[in-house]
Amino acid sequence: MRMNAAEFTLEALETPALTKAHLADLLFEQIGLNKRESKDMVEAFFELVAGSLIEGTDVKISGFGNFQIRVKAPRPGRNPRTGEAIPIGERRVATFHASAKLKEQIQGSAEQGASTEVEWSLGAE
Repeated sequence: MRMNAAEFTLEALETPALTKAHLADLLFEQIGLNKRESKDMVEAFFELVAGSLIEGTDVKISGFGNFQIRVKAPRPGRNPRTGEAIPIGERRVATFHASAKLKEQIQGSAEQGASTEVEWSLGAE
């Protein structure tokens, strides 16, 4: 399903985080998808991102940022309760690097004072 560019704003959130449920509600209210389609679209997006990262594929979202998998080397650790030395094995972690465009928007809003709304664009630009 291809949408024309649609812009909408997020008013100050009642919760401190933007949730999947809130994203689905925004798709329902402002794009016109039904509630089931909205929830399924949000779930499918995050499953696609997570699946790509699990396979080791970077996820690049233009104008937003890049999600990557980084392998952290094994290192010595310490049990904070007992002080006993324990080895911490190699592990894979997900990292996010904001795009220059997102960084500029964040910096601009910080310079103008805390803004209570954020603009998002859906579809082709």
